[in-house]
Amino acid sequence: MVRLPVLAVSACLFASVLAGCATPPPPSMRAIAVANAPKAAGPYSQGIVVNGFFYTAGMVSRDPATGNLAQGDIAAHTNRALDNLEAILAGAGCTFKDVVKVNVYLTDIGDFTKMNEAYAVRFGDSRPARTTIQAAKLPGGAPIEIDMVARLP
Repeated sequence: MVRLPVLAVSACLFASVLAGCATPPPPSMRAIAVANAPKAAGPYSQGIVVNGFFYTAGMVSRDPATGNLAQGDIAAHTNRALDNLEAILAGAGCTFKDVVKVNVYLTDIGDFTKMNEAYAVRFGDSRPARTTIQAAKLPGGAPIEIDMVARLP
């Protein structure tokens, strides 16, 4: 009878080691929340700082003051989403120059060229890695959602 608990403890320890649980915990994460970007609409943060990087949540083209989506073409929606992300980046002390990875989700990949033109103006000479895909549907009927990863300055 004594061996069963020992075996159970050994099995749990072995499983923990395999799962990486025996390593020291990562440094603490710090949530970033700013007033001049849309508030998180669920159980998530606008952004998280951890291990020298800042990860943003996906942002659509929602105006933080009114809660409404931007009006106009995809360029207007792209700029509003980037305004939101710029505010969140600033909350972590970052700018677009610190961004290393961007994910862009479009409901119509036919909007790629106009989105790309607006994006290029905002990023200037900075050229982070980027993925752009077409998504069937985005929150609130938005035509675009963007998230970013930035290195902390």
